[in-house]
Amino acid sequence: MIEYVAPTSIDDRILGRAARLLEEGGLIALPTDTSWSVVCSLRSQTGIKKLRQLSGERDERHFTLLCSNISQFGELCSLDNTRFRLINRLSPGPYVFILKTLSGTEKALDIRRREAGVRIPGHPVPLALIKTLQHPLYSITAKRSMQGDVEWESPGEGDTELPPIAEEELFEGGWELEGIEGVDMVLDSGEERERIFSTILDLSGEEVKLLRHGAGEWPI
Repeated sequence: MIEYVAPTSIDDRILGRAARLLEEGGLIALPTDTSWSVVCSLRSQTGIKKLRQLSGERDERHFTLLCSNISQFGELCSLDNTRFRLINRLSPGPYVFILKTLSGTEKALDIRRREAGVRIPGHPVPLALIKTLQHPLYSITAKRSMQGDVEWESPGEGDTELPPIAEEELFEGGWELEGIEGVDMVLDSGEERERIFSTILDLSGEEVKLLRHGAGEWPI
């Protein structure tokens, strides 16, 4: 089901329906400041399980927690002043930050790694949905492989970098995502998204490591 929204003036009724769907374990496709994403509620184990099944990814670095402000980062991950200043400088924007997780986050997401990717997208649709839901979204980039006609390999556990997402894997228009089985709603802002992906910065150690170069400039 497609719900058409005006990014600068989103109907509260649509946001309410979307939030209820997520709370019940549903999946929603929506635009970000990079490409399209598929999201579930951080607090729905059913939604998280569905998202993992849909993605087919084993490497948890493909998944990202979408937040509406940096204070939500601190509820999920370890964040000191140095990391706060860097994230504050680059957010909102096309950057994913890998941070060490708090024990509650690992349990909620049932993850094997002790790190998680977090970001504040520079697009009003996901930000409005997060504020309506009142907690972060768990997300993955929407790819054509989710339509079941193509298989893509995940990097091995020993790999330190994530390869760029091939342009042909990404979507442009929201109507294209209706073909993804398991997505219950598409929030379509009526705009075609660029086929670009985010820059991933690993802040879990002492040095900042570039895991994937995307739309966000690095170094800055």
